[in-house]
Amino acid sequence: MNVHLAVWLLLCLIWGSTWIFIKLGLDDWPPFTFAGMRFLLAAAILWVIVFLRKDSLPRTRRDWLLIAWLGVTSFAVNYGLVFWGENRIPSGLTAVLQSMIPAFGLVMAHHLLPGERITVAKLVGIALGIAGVAVIFADQMKIAGASALWGSGAIIVSALVVAYTNVLVKLRCGHLSTAPLVAGQMTFAIVPLFAVGWFVEGSPLKLRWTPLAAASLVYLAVVGSVIAFLLYYWLVRKIDVTKTMLISLVTPVVALLIGWLVRGEAVSWRLALGSAAIISGISLIVVRRRTETVAMKST
Repeated sequence: MNVHLAVWLLLCLIWGSTWIFIKLGLDDWPPFTFAGMRFLLAAAILWVIVFLRKDSLPRTRRDWLLIAWLGVTSFAVNYGLVFWGENRIPSGLTAVLQSMIPAFGLVMAHHLLPGERITVAKLVGIALGIAGVAVIFADQMKIAGASALWGSGAIIVSALVVAYTNVLVKLRCGHLSTAPLVAGQMTFAIVPLFAVGWFVEGSPLKLRWTPLAAASLVYLAVVGSVIAFLLYYWLVRKIDVTKTMLISLVTPVVALLIGWLVRGEAVSWRLALGSAAIISGISLIVVRRRTETVAMKST
């Protein structure tokens, strides 16, 4: 098997499985503190890697301020909302709603990145995605009431935040080394996550350390954060970025399947219909962009 394909498939499996480990850990730990613990461990490992590899660190105050802002938004706000939201909805649904990231990113990229304009096909894809979200929201309101609705809303907001930070990284961070960039963001996210956690959830020193919570933490930090991010950035440099975007189409399917197998999470026809609409919309956007890229290369 081609090594690029093997890494691509591995990332689909890893990021499709992280949702269930978040759900399992939330059985014992509160969301913001749990997210803070994940990135405390992941950042510590990444900084060891940075210094062992002697990666170049950001040199200017402006770069560090940018990394701090990305850490607060992309990791603290995003993952705080993800962990909080998933505490109220199934893991598979969380992954489906997060797959809206590329659609939100297209709208932002249209205004900020000259080479990524919105087309009719992309608009249709965005419309399908929004329609899918609406169907899922209605379904969750019917099944679990306001709590699930708030949880779903938190995941949508987190997807919007990630889309914004992805565009910002593409605009401003091309000159920064990958490991220090990711480690720095995680480091700056730790303080706000623990601060919010302490205020609304209590002292992190009083966590109930169960084998399942510890295993979930280690998996999310080591596999879902350190290994996954390093593999992803390696893959981005080896294959077309449009191909890496296809990962976002596969992870919700993996997450829904794992959630059903491990926790018996129900898949209603409305959830299936909404998920199909979201994935179809994102697929239309990605496949269309890939076609346009190939056409440009052939001219």
